[in-house]
Amino acid sequence: MPALACCVDAAVAPPSYAFAGDSSLPAPVPFSGVFPATANTTASAAWSTSLSNDLYRIDAWGGPYFTVNSSGNVSVRPYGSGTMPHQEIDLLKIVKKVSDPKSESGLGLQLPLIVRFPDVLKNRLESLQGAFDFAIQSQDYGSHYQGVYPVKCNQDRFVVEDIVRFGKPFRFGLEAGSKPELLLAMSCLCKGNPESLLVCNGFKDFEYVSLALMARKLELNTVIVLEQEEELDLVIELSKKLGVRPVIGARAKLRTKHSGHFGSTSGEKGKFGLTTIQILRVVKKLEQVGMLDCFQLLHFHIGSQIPTTALLADGVSEAAQIYCELVRLGAHMKVIDIGGGLGLDYDGSKSSDSEISVSYGLEEYSMAVVRTIRYVCDRRSVKHPVICSESGRAIVSHHSVLIFEAVSASACDVAPSMSAFALQYFIEGLTEEARADYRNLSAAAIRGEYEACLTYADQLKQRCVDQFKEGSLGIEQLATVDGLCDLVSKAIGASDSVRTYNVNLSIFTSVPDFWGIGQLFPIVPIHRLDQRPAVRGVLSDLTCDSDGKINKFIGGESSLPLHELEGNGSGGQYYLGMFLGGAYEEALGGVHNLFGGPSVVRVSQSDGPYSFAVTRAVPGPSCADVLRVMQHEPELMFETLKHRAEECGEVDEDGMANSAMAASLARSFHNMPYLSVASSCCLTAMNNHGLYYCSEDDYDIVADSGAAGEEEQWYCLAQVFLVCCGRSMVEDAKSWTNTQVERVEELAEMHQEGL
Repeated sequence: MPALACCVDAAVAPPSYAFAGDSSLPAPVPFSGVFPATANTTASAAWSTSLSNDLYRIDAWGGPYFTVNSSGNVSVRPYGSGTMPHQEIDLLKIVKKVSDPKSESGLGLQLPLIVRFPDVLKNRLESLQGAFDFAIQSQDYGSHYQGVYPVKCNQDRFVVEDIVRFGKPFRFGLEAGSKPELLLAMSCLCKGNPESLLVCNGFKDFEYVSLALMARKLELNTVIVLEQEEELDLVIELSKKLGVRPVIGARAKLRTKHSGHFGSTSGEKGKFGLTTIQILRVVKKLEQVGMLDCFQLLHFHIGSQIPTTALLADGVSEAAQIYCELVRLGAHMKVIDIGGGLGLDYDGSKSSDSEISVSYGLEEYSMAVVRTIRYVCDRRSVKHPVICSESGRAIVSHHSVLIFEAVSASACDVAPSMSAFALQYFIEGLTEEARADYRNLSAAAIRGEYEACLTYADQLKQRCVDQFKEGSLGIEQLATVDGLCDLVSKAIGASDSVRTYNVNLSIFTSVPDFWGIGQLFPIVPIHRLDQRPAVRGVLSDLTCDSDGKINKFIGGESSLPLHELEGNGSGGQYYLGMFLGGAYEEALGGVHNLFGGPSVVRVSQSDGPYSFAVTRAVPGPSCADVLRVMQHEPELMFETLKHRAEECGEVDEDGMANSAMAASLARSFHNMPYLSVASSCCLTAMNNHGLYYCSEDDYDIVADSGAAGEEEQWYCLAQVFLVCCGRSMVEDAKSWTNTQVERVEELAEMHQEGL
C-alpha cells in the first residue's frame, strides 16, 4: 500500500484500529514507512558561511561593506575594501551590547534598532569624490568636481553634520528643498568649507527666497535654483531690497528620461524645471535688469536610479548643450549640476532591466559624466564647468542597518488524534456526500493517484465547512478534517511550506518604501549563517494591517530562507537585518498603529577587543511620545487613569492609588510601543532628551584604553516619570551633575520596583 494511504488513515485513527459501522471504508494499516520525499526536504549536507554568502548575495549587493565572518555573523567593513580583518565589526555583538541590561554592561535599549556607521558614510563620500577625481585627471578635464548632499535623503542631525565635516577637505556642500531643510543646511554649513555650495531647490515663496538671500549675506556659497519661472520675480525684488547680489541657477526640463518609476520627474512633462522657452525668458529678463551675470548654474535631474551610463550620457549631453547655449547668450555660467540619479544595486544583479539595480559603479558613472561634458564643451569651445551632483542615495544608503527580531513563527498544525469510537462518531456525523468523498480519498490514496487525492480532500473539506456553518458539525470534527487535508497535501509535496515569521517591527514606520512603491531591500539573518536555513518564510509586522508584511524579496523571491526559531518557534533571539536603507526610510515613516521609530545607535570602529565603540545611543520614541504626535496629553491621561483607579477602589491602606498599578501605568507610557523583553532599564527617554551615550569627546580615550565588558564606562541616563504628580522630568542628560545622575538612577530603580 502506498505510504500516502497509510497517512490518510493514520491521520484520524491510531494504527491497528478497524473502522466500525461502515464496512465500505478500508481498514487502516499500520504505517511502517516514511513520507514520500518532496522538493522541500532538506538534506543534511554540511553548510558553510560561504554558502550563506552566496545564498543571500551578500557580496553582490553589500560589497565592500558587508560580509559573513567565521562565526556565521554579518560583519561590517567600515573602511570598505581598505578594512583590515581585525577592524571588522560584528553586528551581533553590537546588538548584544545595545540590548543587554545595564547589570550585564549593556545599554538596555529596546529593538527595533537602527545602527549608523559614520566610518562607512565617510568612506562612501571619499569614494564618490575619488571616482570623480580619477575621471577628471584621466580625461584631462579643466575644472573640478564639487558635490552636494540632498538633505531630504536623511535629515538626521548627525548624518548631515558628518557629511559636512567629512566633506570639508573637498568642498562638499548641501542641497535643500524646503524652508526647514534650508535652515538646517545654513546652520551646518557655518562649520563647513566656505566654498561649499548651498543649492536651494524646490518650490519657493517670499520667506524661502529671503532665507536664501540671508544665507548669501552670511557668506555661504548659496545658489537659488529656479524651479518655476515666476520665482525669478521674487529673487529680483528681494535681492534689491536686501542689497544682496544673488547667484541664480535654473533647472532645465530635458527631453531625456527613463521609463522606470523614478523617471516620472524627468522629461518635458516632469514636475519640476523650466522649458527652453522659459529659460530664454529668464535670460532676457535678467539681461533687462542687469543681472545676467548672476546666472551661473544649470541644474537637471533625469530621475533616481538611472539604469545605464548610456542613458546618463544622453541626458548629460543634452544638458551640456543647454549650458553652452547659455554661455553664448551671455550668462556667466560656472557650474553644471547633474542632480541625483546615481543608482544603487539593491539586489546585486548589476542589471539595467531592474528598478532596484544598475549596471555600473561609481567609476563608470563619474567617467561617463566627465567624458560627456568635456566632449560637448570642447566642441563648442566653452570652458569646462565645475561638476556638481546630488547623489544622496549613493552616499547614505550603506551606512545604516535596521535590525529587528523575529518573535514567533507559524507552526505546522497536527491533526488531533481520535479513538475508534470518536472516529466512528465523526464519520457518522458527515453527510452522505462527505462520506463518499472520504471513501474516494482513501481509494485514491491506495492507488497512488495523488492528483485525485487533492481533489477529493478539497471536496471533503468544503462539505465539512458547509456543515460547520449550518451547525451540524463540531469544531473538533472540523479541525480533524483540516488536519487530514493538510497531511495529504504535505505527503504529496503540494502544500505551501512557507512559514510566517512575526517580527517586532512596523513596516509602515521603518520600511515605508516597500509598502508605498514596492521598493525591495536586502534582508538577511545577521547570525547563524554557518547553519543551513531549513525554512522559507515571509515577514509579518506588529500592525493590525493586512499590508504589514514583506512577501517579496530581492532576486524575485516570494519568500526568504530562514532558520527555525529556538524555543519551539516562540522566538529565542533570532535577529534579521535590513540593509541599504539609509536613504528616505526614516523621514518617510509614519506612526501607523502608533508605532514610533526604532532606537538609534552610532557605532565607530575602534582598536579595542570588540572593534567598535558606541558613541551615541538614543532610545526610540515612547508610547507617550507617539501619543503626543496625535495631540494626546500623556500626563493628563495618566492622571485620569489614576483617578479611575481610586474610583474603582484600587487604593492602599493610606488611601492613595495603588502604587503598583500607578507604576505599571507609568511604565506603559514610558516604554516603546514595540514588544519588549526583560531589561534592567525598562524606561525609555521621552522626546529623545534622555540619552544613553559614550561621550564622543572621550571616544579616543575609550578606543585607546581598549576597555571592555564590565570595565567599560557605559552610562544609562533616563528620564523618570514622576508617578506622584504625573509629569515628566525633562533635562539635557549631558548637563546633569553626578548628584543628579545618582538621583535619577535611584528614582528609576524605585519606579521599576513600583515604589
